[in-house]
Amino acid sequence: MTVVPVKGLSAAKSRLRGAVPEERHPELVLAMVRDTALAVLSATTVAELIIVTDDPVVAAAVRELGAKVAPDPGAGLNAALRFGADEVAGLDAYRAVLTGDLPALRPAQLDAALAAADRRTFVPDAEGTGTVLLAVPPRESLDPRFGPGSAAAHRASGATPLAGDWPGLRQDVDTPADLAAVLRLGAGERTRALLRDLGLSQACTPAACAG
Repeated sequence: MTVVPVKGLSAAKSRLRGAVPEERHPELVLAMVRDTALAVLSATTVAELIIVTDDPVVAAAVRELGAKVAPDPGAGLNAALRFGADEVAGLDAYRAVLTGDLPALRPAQLDAALAAADRRTFVPDAEGTGTVLLAVPPRESLDPRFGPGSAAAHRASGATPLAGDWPGLRQDVDTPADLAAVLRLGAGERTRALLRDLGLSQACTPAACAG
């Protein structure tokens, strides 16, 4: 089971504000969520995707792609992750939680990371300080430590870091510079389409934008 938490679109990704016109910010967040969800659902190792959200627009969009939706318990990111993984998916399942801002994620990269996760493991983000994925085997609680310095917090909690070459998995999007980075890697179709519509795809190389 794979779990992805998503805030309400109007409140999500505050550090990314200014990358696109303010009125299009929710569209950008939703495009990244949809690209992330589609990549997760296309991975051969993923049996089911659960999106934890209270945003009805997000819920409708991800259900259309084939994901299930669970309500956000409303006590912050780690509470949403614990609820989705330990209660909705259940302790009998192998669970992985991901951030919802991975528009350059490739299914094969996620498959490789999950195949390597034979214990409680995590994947640091591109900067090495955050976390983009936390996986846990059956009958073990998730114990998420997402937030500032989460890579160190997860390591201190006993989780094993995974160090594969997975650029699309590692590159989350918190800032305009991160958005330029995923464009260079090759963002998903929905994120690219929105940025092309806004005339903001110039950071994307022709090879990365193809297709």
